[in-house]
Amino acid sequence: MTSFALRVQCQSRRGIVAAVSTFLAEQNCNITDSAQFDDVETGNFFMRMSFRSEGGRSIDDLVNGFASVSKAFDMEAEFFDEAVKRKIVIMVSGFGHCLNDLLYRWRIGGLPVEIVAVISNHMDYQKLVVNHDIPFHCIKVTKANKPDAEARIMNVVEETGAELIVLARYMQILSDDMCQKMSGRIINIHHSFLPSFKGANPYKQAFERGVKLIGATSHYVTADLDEGPIIEQDTIRVTHAQSAEDYVALGRDVESQVLARAIHAHIHGRVFVNGNKTVVFPPSPGSFASERRG
Repeated sequence: MTSFALRVQCQSRRGIVAAVSTFLAEQNCNITDSAQFDDVETGNFFMRMSFRSEGGRSIDDLVNGFASVSKAFDMEAEFFDEAVKRKIVIMVSGFGHCLNDLLYRWRIGGLPVEIVAVISNHMDYQKLVVNHDIPFHCIKVTKANKPDAEARIMNVVEETGAELIVLARYMQILSDDMCQKMSGRIINIHHSFLPSFKGANPYKQAFERGVKLIGATSHYVTADLDEGPIIEQDTIRVTHAQSAEDYVALGRDVESQVLARAIHAHIHGRVFVNGNKTVVFPPSPGSFASERRG
């Protein structure tokens, strides 16, 4: 029995949930999980449903049949097969903690994606990536070759059919053109000290100011550096007893967890961009289950 999901976004009005539920029932589909949100400030409505097709309906059948409902409510709607793994490209520079964490989660099935390539501007992690049977691309970036380098990056994305780029501590700023071309399809991770402690070694700056909370933020990349719609955040407490090196180590752990949770939400269709913000629905039952032990 095939499990599908449906994402719906439109202006809020009466009858949306009833119309969608009725359609699925008529198609012999059984709803197993549902979440919805009305944004009273903008009037936008968001909904995600997981369901099983008990009558053998295909994605094409559902899309074609749903067209009349979608038109009636002027909605953006997307059906997808929850068993199909999304293709992603990971980009990394000199810090490998997020890359290592994602590779482990991917290896045990805890992050159900297909990693089609890893791109770096350094050679540091070539052996690690190749040992996982994943293609590795070293694309150096300088001020002089940046347009050519980004063209090569986009070639990898297009040739592999990747749906998402993950910046796993990739320390190069992407051009406005690339951000616009991949709008809603690039996820970044960084410390949550911004707008304070900008520039080099933010953890050392935070230590010198006696910061008591260390956090990380994962967001969609836009032309406004580090200001895209936030998907996931978390914090941990530190005390006067920790050193600057402790801050860095603890920060690595938070960054890895927050990035993984943001990717998990995106690939399961739980994230909706709502202006400068996001709507992030809770995970469906069983969506964190791993296929095997590490």
